[in-house]
Amino acid sequence: MSLALHDYELDADCYTVRLLLSILGITAEKIAVDVHPGHEQRSPTYLALNPRGSLPILVDGDLVLAEAEAILCYLARSEPAGGAFLPEEAAQFGQVVSWLFFVRGPLGAATAARLTAMLEAPGDPEALERQARAAFRVMEDHMTTRHLSGATWFVGDRPTLADIALFPPIALSRDFGIDHDEYPALRRWMRRMRTIPGFITMPGIPDYH
Repeated sequence: MSLALHDYELDADCYTVRLLLSILGITAEKIAVDVHPGHEQRSPTYLALNPRGSLPILVDGDLVLAEAEAILCYLARSEPAGGAFLPEEAAQFGQVVSWLFFVRGPLGAATAARLTAMLEAPGDPEALERQARAAFRVMEDHMTTRHLSGATWFVGDRPTLADIALFPPIALSRDFGIDHDEYPALRRWMRRMRTIPGFITMPGIPDYH
């Protein structure tokens, strides 16, 4: 692959892609985008790449992909080492995809709450925090049940794209005032995430996980 990732260091979705690239050992040219205060992702040049005006954007030859979850799936399918992160078995495949929809759906409140707190993005901070806590509770209950059965990952017996995509919103949630001590099962899981070979961190993710 000869890849270029249009990237903003403090963006959770960009970090998700950087995380998988590192875990898979894939080298990509990282092109820094002036998101704050420049809003470069909404410039004519970037809107030509992604009309939604968002990051990350991955360019592989003539292929241009936006949205972190789509990029994760592409990398998992196009790299031999990525296959295990998007299982072939139907039930696990469906479960992984279901969690990816969860990231873009209910868990999106956590990303929005962080942007409101850090970059003064529009939004109701209190409502977004309530919605983020509700999404984290779904995750906490799931992983509590998984731990009781001896499992350590969200799907199956090894890390998948579900774990990669779910990690940043909860790991970065202290940026908008949520204490991770409220979620012991997720804390155990986040510590486990750090054991994946190739794991990288970003500003805002606590060391104690």
